[in-house]
Amino acid sequence: MCSISSRMADPWQECMDFAVTLARQAGEVVREALKNEMNVMIKSSPADLVTATDQKVEKLLLSLIKEKYPSHSFIGEESVAAGEKSVLTDSPTWIIDPIDGTTNFVHRFPFVAVSIGFVVNKKMEFGVVYSCVEDKMYTGRSGQGAFCNGRRLQVSRQEDITRSLLVTELGSCRTPETVKIILSNMEKLLCIPIHGIRGVGTAAVNMCLVASGVADAYYEMGIHCWDMAGAGVIVTEAGGVLMDVTGGPFDLMSRRIIAAGSKTLAERIAREIQVVPFQRDDED
Repeated sequence: MCSISSRMADPWQECMDFAVTLARQAGEVVREALKNEMNVMIKSSPADLVTATDQKVEKLLLSLIKEKYPSHSFIGEESVAAGEKSVLTDSPTWIIDPIDGTTNFVHRFPFVAVSIGFVVNKKMEFGVVYSCVEDKMYTGRSGQGAFCNGRRLQVSRQEDITRSLLVTELGSCRTPETVKIILSNMEKLLCIPIHGIRGVGTAAVNMCLVASGVADAYYEMGIHCWDMAGAGVIVTEAGGVLMDVTGGPFDLMSRRIIAAGSKTLAERIAREIQVVPFQRDDED
């Protein structure tokens, strides 16, 4: 039993331990579901998918969190899809993506993650990203470092864009104007030239790859707060930086991000890419 004084010094440690337990439990449900037939539905576009498992896992997480921390707030991908508002206040808030990489999940492409972010006073306190198929538990706690299965993570610190490996995604928006900008951004970066561009199909795992130092930076526009809230603190605690794609400060509700192993690299990427305008998560 931890003493009262240590609980006071770190009021969120118990929440973080609980989040790790939850992520494992959810990962178990996801792994089990991968063995069975699935019912796939469409959300905002024919490429924006959801399954009964996404909804089931979110309901499970929400009910367990509400039971233990009734006063805390909650933002979940499927709750928002069902009409809940996505507003970030100062109160302790759990931001959850029950299955980050739903398209991967549907195709059984082996990168699927449960992402849990915890934000207080709009500041990311801890993040847990569980890559279920790989059985990799990524964790980051403000001021205490980032880890994968207990091993400390460290970003690459790469500053030279010509020696960098970047990660990004093509996104689920299929309007020709958007696709054109996304491809033209990749073309601009590739022709600098850089070593390459990769993407495993989940924002959270892409960001954890940056935290692990095996990719040098990740950028994307059109994702949501639940894609970034878990992995954001994992990147910064591994020594990385988060930045807006304009080069300004990172904003969790802005639907865009650059996560990099160095500020120099993040700034260089921001100079190269054209911004795709997406409606913010906290706008109706």
